[in-house]
Amino acid sequence: MLRSLYSFIRFYIFWLLFFALTRATFEIYFLTKLHGTTFIDIVKTYLYGIRMDASATAYIALIPLLVFIVNWFTGKKPVKPIWLKAYTWFCLFFISFIAIIDLGIFTEWGAKVNFRAFDTLYNSPAESMSSTASSPIALNFTIMAILLVAGIVLSYFILDHSFKKPVKSTTNKLIYSVLLVGFNFVILRGTLSPDPINQSAGYFSDNQLLDLSAQNTEWNLFNNVFENLRKPYNPYLFLPAADAKSIVAETFKAQKDTTVNILTTDKPNIVIIQMESFTADLIESLGGEKGDAPNFEKFIKSGVLFNNIYSAGDRTDKGIIAILSGFPSQAIRSIVIDTLKQRKLPSLMTEFKDKGYTTSYFYGGNSNYMNFHTYMADHKTDHIIDEKTMQKSEVGTTWGAYDNILFNKHIAYLDKQTKPFFSLLQTSTNHEPFLLPGAPHFKGKDVADQFRSTAWFTDSCLNAYFEEAKKHSWYKNTLYILVADHGHRLPKSTAAAFDPAKYHIPLLFFGDAIKSEYRGTKVTKLGNQVDIAATLLAQLNMPQQKFKWSKNLLNPYTPAFAFFDWDNGFGFMFPEQAVTYDSSGQQVIYRRNKNADKVLTDKALLHGKAFMQQIFTEYLAY
Repeated sequence: MLRSLYSFIRFYIFWLLFFALTRATFEIYFLTKLHGTTFIDIVKTYLYGIRMDASATAYIALIPLLVFIVNWFTGKKPVKPIWLKAYTWFCLFFISFIAIIDLGIFTEWGAKVNFRAFDTLYNSPAESMSSTASSPIALNFTIMAILLVAGIVLSYFILDHSFKKPVKSTTNKLIYSVLLVGFNFVILRGTLSPDPINQSAGYFSDNQLLDLSAQNTEWNLFNNVFENLRKPYNPYLFLPAADAKSIVAETFKAQKDTTVNILTTDKPNIVIIQMESFTADLIESLGGEKGDAPNFEKFIKSGVLFNNIYSAGDRTDKGIIAILSGFPSQAIRSIVIDTLKQRKLPSLMTEFKDKGYTTSYFYGGNSNYMNFHTYMADHKTDHIIDEKTMQKSEVGTTWGAYDNILFNKHIAYLDKQTKPFFSLLQTSTNHEPFLLPGAPHFKGKDVADQFRSTAWFTDSCLNAYFEEAKKHSWYKNTLYILVADHGHRLPKSTAAAFDPAKYHIPLLFFGDAIKSEYRGTKVTKLGNQVDIAATLLAQLNMPQQKFKWSKNLLNPYTPAFAFFDWDNGFGFMFPEQAVTYDSSGQQVIYRRNKNADKVLTDKALLHGKAFMQQIFTEYLAY
């Protein structure tokens, strides 16, 4: 490998070509999403990505380089070529494997493979594997095999596997070694400037798919892992700390503290139904498809629909904290899995328990998933019902019991309660791999129709649940809050991770506890999942101060805005303008109203930066 500078350059050429091959694989796999891009745009992904590819190559070169130098100074016999072959094959296998994992992660999350994917796999392996079941596994492993074979064949034509020693002089050895190590170090850092290369090196376009395509997947992954394992710090320091805090505080200020009271009682039973992946694209009244959730349309006519609501993030662990604790998503972190931090959060569970309510959490799966059980126990949840409390015959999938089983158990449980109750019911059937206990409603074989069918099933289970609940005396005094845990790319597959449309979700207050004159009304105020807490507490004249990230959607004077984030960035929405910002590329990647005054765009961006900074600041402080 290193008997001459030419051999060293060949090593770099080989890996640059292989990384180009993995990039081409990514672009071909998502070719339909690249519609409208030009050939020049595609070429730029390779030109802008080559520095990161070279940096990744320099990391790969570290071990062979050190082995060669140590052997050169101390060994009598050169290292056998088979050693470098084995090392190359191992790296090829690893990179090919990460490449296909990246295809699946990007399909589901709209982000490159990162630390969170492996952290979730470590904490909840069965559920994580189940999440990938809807991916074309055979195709992906075929791609991996092709990449691996292509890499091995290419290595025989390009690489010099020999470790023959080029010079004998001790002085020359030293100079040659220093030059090689120095050369490799400069390429590893990607620059001669004090600040090393970062993800922004691959950003050149307003099209995020092109920017992410230019990223070196393996370099990006290891950088992300390192950032998550190092001592926690705030990576979102956009503004002076006092400015960020002040902007957030001013944004929440309402001219008047009041509310439209829509309830018949000030002490109703409360049931929050957190619906898995129930994106607005499933709801016709929210601009979604007709027929995916026909019963929900019926519920809307009898409830109060908040039709301009956005999820805090893109995963269930983000949604459950937003709903119960009124705390926004932290992008690259998830506070619910940090026991010491989540214990300090406020929670609706605690608030209602302290008011004399019986509290409960119903989930068809394993409540240990993402530390949910610990969160519930730490926040005074009286009863936790999950798959561990059910018979084996009732647990139908990796995600646990089907929604119909869960709803039936919930009815039976509520029928035994003698005090007012506060309950969170978390559905799961509308989750990958989209399995059903019977025949699907939509007959298509593709994943979009599978998603439609499981959503339709959950919708039918909700209808059966309410029809049964109406027969019980407690129903007339019960307020139901129906809300999705997060949005989803399906069924339309048109909204990327940075598109606000992906985060648009239903929020419906429903039940006989709602005054008749308000049933069938719609609230158009722009808001977020985190606003459920303040809105609900205001209805019951309960203090809201603990939930400072939450605003009352039924206060006519409450400012209208929404914030959401994902691994790579965040979005901020005002009625007049919405922007999303890529934190890695440090650029705005979406403007809803491209003709809006620049002042409005800058205002939305400034607020987004302030929110992201302050949220993470408070996360670290917990």
